[in-house]
Amino acid sequence: MLTFLQHRYAAHGIFTMSKPWERFFYMFAYIAQGSSYVSPRTFGILHRMHHAYTDTEKDPHSPLFDKNVFTLMWNTRAVSTSIFTGKLKPEERFLKNLPDWSSLDRWAHSWMSRVLWIIIWVLFYVFFAPSAWWFLLLPFHILNVPTHAVVINWFAHKYGSIDFKMKNTSRNLWPFDIIMLGEAYHNNHHKYPSAVNFGRHWYQIDPVYPVLLFFNWAHIISINKKPVEHFNAEEI
Repeated sequence: MLTFLQHRYAAHGIFTMSKPWERFFYMFAYIAQGSSYVSPRTFGILHRMHHAYTDTEKDPHSPLFDKNVFTLMWNTRAVSTSIFTGKLKPEERFLKNLPDWSSLDRWAHSWMSRVLWIIIWVLFYVFFAPSAWWFLLLPFHILNVPTHAVVINWFAHKYGSIDFKMKNTSRNLWPFDIIMLGEAYHNNHHKYPSAVNFGRHWYQIDPVYPVLLFFNWAHIISINKKPVEHFNAEEI
């Protein structure tokens, strides 16, 4: 759900949908992400800042300014929290056309909600894990959004291939991208932020792309035909 709701919908406006469908996917994201849920509005602002300030001191997450993975995760969390609580006032250009469900976000960001989800996951493993080895996966379930984000924000800015030369360190993690649901075609994404398909070559499969096409056909979403403002640093 991170790539569908928070990234492609909230941050880039690649498609639109009705308010009932938006609320449905909000709730689905909350259930799927549980203890690591992040407000789509907050994520949208944070990610727009990343595109605008890529690899500069204003970038919310950049391997050029964060010493290691854990520093990057901590700094990203600090900026995200500041945006969510209103302590950080983003530029007006980052606030356009953002979805918002403040009541759900307030509950989902509360410690009570996060602890509740951790308890649910622990109990699930206690009752259904076939062996103790499966408990090694528990941290990834509890921190599924930060784990996903660090792969893109750290590794996809340090390793992989470059299809498009740009004024940033973004790279493509092909062929590992398929398990990242298209997100690790990060160099492609920085070049074409509002593209529906994050893959740019025949062998770069974006698993979410056909899902978007189906949802568009079923009138669940409406893919925007005209690119929206995408805040690329080299175009500002």
